Amino acid sequence: MNEDKKRTRPPAASPPAAAAEPGTVAPESGEAADHRSSEELHGKAQPLPPSPSGESLSASSAEGESGAAPAVGPVIESESTPSEPLRAQAASGDHACSTIGPWLLRRLLAIASIIGVVLLILFAIGLAQRIGWLSTGDPTAGDRNGESNAASSTKRYICPMMCVPPSTQPGRCPVCGMELVEATSSPASDGKTVVIDPVARRLVGIRTAMVIKQKVDRTIRTIGAIDYDQSRLATIAARVDGRIERLYADYVGVPVQKNDDLALLYSPDLYTAQVEYLSALERQGNSRFADDARLVLLAEEKLRELGLTDSQIEELRQSNQPASRLRIKSPQQGTVIEKAVVEGDYVSIGQTIHRVADLSSVWLMLDLFPDDAAVVRYGQEVEAEIDAAPGVVFTGRVAFVDPTVDRRTRTVKVRVEMLNLDGKLRPGDYASARIRVPALPRDQVYDPALAGKYISPMHPQIVRDQPGQCPICGMELIPTSQLGFSAKPLDDETVITVPRPAVLMAGGNSVVYVEAEPGRFEVRRVRVAALTDQWAIIATGLKPGEIVATDGNFLIDSQSQLAGNPSLLAPSKAPQFPPGPLELPPVRPRLLTDQAAQWLDDALAAYFDIHSALAADMVPPVIAVERMSTNLQRLLASRTWDDASIMLELQDAVDAANNLTVSLDTARIAFRRLSHSLLRIVHRIRGPQTMAHLYHFYCPMVPGGGGDWMQNTPELKNPYWGAAMISCGELVRKLGIATPEQTLAPEMLQPLNDNPFSELQLRPLAPPPSDGPLISPTPEPNDDE
Repeated sequence: MNEDKKRTRPPAASPPAAAAEPGTVAPESGEAADHRSSEELHGKAQPLPPSPSGESLSASSAEGESGAAPAVGPVIESESTPSEPLRAQAASGDHACSTIGPWLLRRLLAIASIIGVVLLILFAIGLAQRIGWLSTGDPTAGDRNGESNAASSTKRYICPMMCVPPSTQPGRCPVCGMELVEATSSPASDGKTVVIDPVARRLVGIRTAMVIKQKVDRTIRTIGAIDYDQSRLATIAARVDGRIERLYADYVGVPVQKNDDLALLYSPDLYTAQVEYLSALERQGNSRFADDARLVLLAEEKLRELGLTDSQIEELRQSNQPASRLRIKSPQQGTVIEKAVVEGDYVSIGQTIHRVADLSSVWLMLDLFPDDAAVVRYGQEVEAEIDAAPGVVFTGRVAFVDPTVDRRTRTVKVRVEMLNLDGKLRPGDYASARIRVPALPRDQVYDPALAGKYISPMHPQIVRDQPGQCPICGMELIPTSQLGFSAKPLDDETVITVPRPAVLMAGGNSVVYVEAEPGRFEVRRVRVAALTDQWAIIATGLKPGEIVATDGNFLIDSQSQLAGNPSLLAPSKAPQFPPGPLELPPVRPRLLTDQAAQWLDDALAAYFDIHSALAADMVPPVIAVERMSTNLQRLLASRTWDDASIMLELQDAVDAANNLTVSLDTARIAFRRLSHSLLRIVHRIRGPQTMAHLYHFYCPMVPGGGGDWMQNTPELKNPYWGAAMISCGELVRKLGIATPEQTLAPEMLQPLNDNPFSELQLRPLAPPPSDGPLISPTPEPNDDE
C-alpha cells in the first residue's frame, strides 16, 4: 500500500519544459493522457483504456484517498498530500482544454469516413443498376426512369412572341426580353396537333365549316359620276351673220323635240341667198342650157350651208317669196342644257346659240385600279345606286375600258352606258357602282343574258338574238362569244373555298386549322388564290370535305404555340398538302398549237428528266431544270390565255423549280409542289407530244400527306424514295387521250369533243404486309383502255 502511494505521489515541482531525468518516464501522451485528464476534471475515477499489454486499469477504493488515478507504467514519485491532485488539476486545466480539440476532430473525421464509404457503396449499387448488372425486380422501373429522364431532357421553353425557336433552357428571350415559358403538351400530343376538349371548345366558341367547291364571284366596288352621253349632245350655232329677234327656248332645261323652233334669226345674207336661188329657178325655166340647172343646184346647196332644212327649201320653192328671217330648229329630242344668247344679240358665223342633250341615256364614269380593270370586259353588266333614289338599282353595261392609266390618279377610266328613261339619273350626281367578276380571272365567263347573243360594238345596250345592224350607229352586230362570253355554263368554274375567317395570314404565311378528328386540330399551310367578302379561294393545301376551324382559330393557334407545335408564326414544319392523291375536276383539256404547244411539251420533257434523276437518287441536272424553267416562263410571259388559275400554276411551278438543284432532300420537297402545279396545268391544256401517253401516280408513304407525280411511261418509279422503295405507289389515273388527228381541231385552244376522264381507273392501295413496309406492286396499266 505504501509502495502504491509512493509511486503515485507527484513531484513537488517539475518544469513543463525540463528534460526527463535518467530513470524517469515522460508523461503519457495520446488517448491515455486525454482520458486521464478528463477523469481528473470530473473528480472521479473513470475506466481507463486498455494498456499496451492488454490489461485493463481501474480505480481502487483505497486509491480514492489520494484522488489520483493509477498510472500506466512507471511514474515520478511525489510527496504531495491528498489535496495536491486538485491543485495540480487546476494548475493543468489549460493543458486539458487544449487536448479536447484534436480529440473531437479525430472523432468527426472517423464519422465522415464511415459516411463516405456508405455513400460510395450506394453510388456503386446505383451505377450497377443503370448499367444493367443489378435488377430491382420491377420490370417497369427502368421504363419509368427512362421516361422521366426523357421527359426532363425534352422539356422545352418558348418565347410567348415566338421570336426565337424553342430552347431547352429557361431564361429570357434575347429578342424581346420576355420570360420564356415552358411548352405545354397533353398526353395525346404528337407535336403537330392540338387537342381541345368539349368543355373548352364551348367556352372559347370554336366553330367549324366544311371545305366545299363552288362557283365564286367577287364584287368590285367603286364610286362614279354620272355624265352626259356625248353621242347624244347637239350644239346649235349660227351659220350666218345676223341678229336674234326671238328666242323660243329662252331658259335652260326646256324640253324640246326634234325640229322644234329654238330661235328666230334675222340675216340680210340669208335673204340674198334666197333671192339668188329663186332667180336661178326662174332662169332654168326659161333657158335650155345645162349650166342653168347647175346654178340651181349650187344655189340650193348654199341655202343648206346657211342652215335651211330641206323642208324650208321646199317651202321657199312653193311660196316663191324670199324671207329675211330664219327659224332655227332643234336637230334632236332632248333638253336645253345651255343658252348662250338673248333676244337682240348679234351673232356671227359659228357662234353657239343653244346646246341640247338627250338624257334618255347617260354615262357612268368609273375609276378602277389597273388590276380590277384588267378583268372587266365590254358588255359586262354594272349595278349602280344613287342617293336620290335609295333602294333602286340601275343597271348598265360596260361600253369602254380606257387602254391607258391616268398618270396622276393611277387609275383606269371605265365608261358604263345606262338607260335613263325615267330621268332619275342626273348628270353630275355620284353613284355607287358594283361589278361582279369571277374570283379568278378566266378567258371565258358565262352570262345568261349574253349567252349566244349578238351585241352592238358601239352601244352595248343593243343586244339581239339574231345578227343584224345597230339601230343607232348602223354597225353590224357581233356575237358575244368574240368578247369572251360562253354560250353555255362552263365545266371548271368551281373552286375550292373556305369561309374567309378560317384563314390566318401573317406576312407571306397562310394557315388553317383542320379538324382531323373530333377535338383534334392540326395546322395546314395553304396558298390563297383570291379573297372575296365571304370566301377564301384555296389554290393548294385543302380538299373538299375537310373540316376547318372558322371561329376561335386564333386561340387554337396560341395553344399550338405554347405546345411548341407548328403555328402561324412558325409554320415551316406544318404539312402543306392534304392526304390522298391530288383531285382533278373532270374537265376537257384544250390543245395548244404553234409555239405555245412546243414550249409546254419541252417543259414536260425536262420534267421527265428530273423525275428520272430523282428516282435514281441523284440531284436533278441543272440543264434540265433551266430548260423547264425557261419554257414555263415563256408560257407565262406569252399570255396565250387569260385564265388566272393557269397563270398562278405556271408561276408556282417556276418558283418550285428554283429549289430543285440545292440538295436531294430539298429537290424532292420542291418536286412535289412542281408536280401538283404541272398536273393542274396539263389537266387544262395539253401539247401534241403529251396527248397519248401520260400517267398520274401517287405514293402514300411520302411524309406530309403523300406525293404525286407524272410519268410518260407506265412503269412506276418512285422519285421520292428512289432505290429505297422504287415501286411504292399506285396508278391514280391515265391522263392520255385519243390522238389529235381523231379528236382535236387545229384551231387554238379547241376543246375536245369527248370527255377523256369519263372512265377513270382508280386502284386502291394493297393492304400492308404483316412483316414489311407498305409497298404495293407496280400496276401494269393497259394502254388500250
